[in-house]
Amino acid sequence: MNSAESLYRFTRMALAIAALSAVAACGKKAEAPAAPPPAEVAVVSIAPERLALASELPGRLEATRIAEVRARAAGIILKRNFVEGSDVKAGQVLFNIDPAQLQATFESIQATLAKAEANLTQATLKAQRYKPLVEANAVSKQDYDDAIALQKQAAADVASAKAARQTASLNLGYATVSSPISGRIGRALVTEGALVGQGEVTQLATVQQIDPIYVNLTQSSTDILKLQQAMKSGQLQSVGKGQAKVTLVTEDGSAYPQSGKLLFSDLTVDPTTGSVSIRAEFPNPDHSLLPGMYVRARLEQAVNDQAITVPQQAVTRDMTGASVFVVDADNKVVTRTIKADNAQGDKWIVTEGLKAGDKVIVEGLQKIKPGAVVKPVLWKNPAVADATSPTPIAPAATSDASHADKTSPAK
Repeated sequence: MNSAESLYRFTRMALAIAALSAVAACGKKAEAPAAPPPAEVAVVSIAPERLALASELPGRLEATRIAEVRARAAGIILKRNFVEGSDVKAGQVLFNIDPAQLQATFESIQATLAKAEANLTQATLKAQRYKPLVEANAVSKQDYDDAIALQKQAAADVASAKAARQTASLNLGYATVSSPISGRIGRALVTEGALVGQGEVTQLATVQQIDPIYVNLTQSSTDILKLQQAMKSGQLQSVGKGQAKVTLVTEDGSAYPQSGKLLFSDLTVDPTTGSVSIRAEFPNPDHSLLPGMYVRARLEQAVNDQAITVPQQAVTRDMTGASVFVVDADNKVVTRTIKADNAQGDKWIVTEGLKAGDKVIVEGLQKIKPGAVVKPVLWKNPAVADATSPTPIAPAATSDASHADKTSPAK
């Protein structure tokens, strides 16, 4: 085979390979994959709702009644009649003070009273005898006047002795120290054998009534002014007198099962803190709340009849403020700037930027960007709903077409 024939065959082979490569390239180009379907996102449809606005405030628990049991009589403590840390009733005997000296004083005054009553009887009889005699001029007028004066003096001595006896009786009664209120008593501050009431009123113990129990709260005057202005402008409404609900969260973060009632709000602003004192009352039947405990209370102060809220996970915050992603009528993603300064539970309260009917994206934020076409489905809050498959919301025509492409046989 000569060189010309070899060149000819080589040329024909190269042309055939080039033609096959071109055909293969055209086939691959014709079989390019279709565009991916729109990303699926979970959305919540905005609807105004009636919302009670609550403020979370710090506070301390305080007993409703506190009685400091003190010795009102001087003497030696003979006996303690209670268990420290137990519940006591009003009138229950707590301590016995040695009554010997007080008893002797009482009996001495009792004898003085008896003597004064005897003198009164003698003076009264003498005045009665002198009365007819002075009328008959048998005794002088001066003697009769002296008898009347002695009678009155004796009556005054009896009255004074009775008062002294009453005082001695009270002092003798003070030797038995009773609880002035019902409540829980703390530790004893004195022991048997201690001398009390000698020149000063000695404190023996403290009884506190803790059912119900007070919680003293503080709220800044600035927040109160904002709340009052919102009510005056009509943005908010009052919850009504006596209808403010108060709930507690204890130091360990658990919620107290019983709700309380608001008692009063102070009229004076503390000049050092700029806050106002608020007091609420809670039932405490099992005595789980103790005076001095730190708590946080949620106080309902106003009602918004047209509140717009979004789940907190739907809100994105940066240096410029807060924003959300909204699905428009064409199922395209739109960024919406909002104003959401207050939270209520797991939701933000939106005051600007959203309206009824807007579809806010809650889940799937990592798969989208502004302008992208998405497939919205109803978001279900896992805290209040069972885990179920998403329910489509008004699927767009593009979604139907893509579904038809997937189910129809390829042509």
